[in-house]
Amino acid sequence: MQLIVGILPMLSLAAQAPVATDTTRKNQTLFTMKDLALAGGFVGLTFAMFPADKSIARRLQNENSKANKFFDHTATGVELIASPGAYIIGPALYAYGKLAHHPDVADLGWHGTEAAILATGITGILKGALGRARPYVSNDTNPRDFKFGGGFSGTDRASFPSGHTTVAFAVASSVTSEARRIWPGHTNIVAPVLYGGAALVGLSRMYHNRHWASDVALGAGIGTFSGLKVVRYSHAHPDNFVDRILLSTSVMPNAQGGGVMAWSFQVR
Repeated sequence: MQLIVGILPMLSLAAQAPVATDTTRKNQTLFTMKDLALAGGFVGLTFAMFPADKSIARRLQNENSKANKFFDHTATGVELIASPGAYIIGPALYAYGKLAHHPDVADLGWHGTEAAILATGITGILKGALGRARPYVSNDTNPRDFKFGGGFSGTDRASFPSGHTTVAFAVASSVTSEARRIWPGHTNIVAPVLYGGAALVGLSRMYHNRHWASDVALGAGIGTFSGLKVVRYSHAHPDNFVDRILLSTSVMPNAQGGGVMAWSFQVR
């Protein structure tokens, strides 16, 4: 499909984007020329999808297509993995990392959750402000039907961008970035699996007639950037307030067979 053909080259660029891991420098560049190229690609893809939104929707929902049969069995499950799954799996990894004393796993779980929260906030503002009508609103819905502020009054006008897609790509990009740091030899496996799964989330939302292709394209861009920036900023600024609170947490057993949660801080 056109959407997949357009997104895959940009996902390759995102997977290769350098992640700052030198925690001794606090003045590392948060945005690079590669970021600019990636952003331009996603914006261009979003606008390119507008003329094709209706035709892509018809093809994906055609009962005789192989894609329709595939998503008929998988779409709901894929969407649930993204949301609310991301807000369950991420905290669970963080908790496991703390309990089992695996700081890298805790780091991965928290930054994946943090990226999802950031991406959701950005997407929520855009949904409300732009007020694009969802495909299911009427049989002749116009993909260019926007109403400023309309998305704040109800979900029928909260189509642009796709929230599920945003969360899926935020987790994919943040976890891939962390995996590159923790397990550098496995990025060629982790990146295709995570980004491929995120793309399936976007296609599933289109299959369920909840989003246009351009909604998914912009959601993928916002999510990818959210994940990359959270990881890059966090490792360039390891003493940021949120990470100091959450990643300095430790869990120790007590005499009653339970556990005690403690925080450690550096006093200056």
